[in-house]
Amino acid sequence: MVIGNRLSVIGKITDYCSRITDYRSPITDHKMFLGKVVGTLVSTQKESSLDGLKFLVVRRLTAENEEESGYVIAADAVGAGLDEVVMVATGSSARQTKFTDKRPCDAVIMAIVDSWEVGGEEKYRK
Repeated sequence: MVIGNRLSVIGKITDYCSRITDYRSPITDHKMFLGKVVGTLVSTQKESSLDGLKFLVVRRLTAENEEESGYVIAADAVGAGLDEVVMVATGSSARQTKFTDKRPCDAVIMAIVDSWEVGGEEKYRK
């Protein structure tokens, strides 16, 4: 009888966890995305492995070059500035640049975008 109760509890926990993991954040759904730098982040006290990194606030853009809601904080590996359009990598890919290797970063700016087109139509040019 104890085994039956334990299995019932495990089933409830599994069901609960599967509902939690079904949530998708609109900002981090994709491993890479286009965004616009809209701000900076300054931190005087942080994990020592983050020393020397510059952090920027990025708002995600649609393929049509329209801003979406929400923000992501990204380490800047390329010297991006305010109002620049950038390509951002998230997740484990964010830790594969020379600036973020073995550092606790979940998003990195890895390129400054010059232009992009969708379906033969230019959507953005610097």
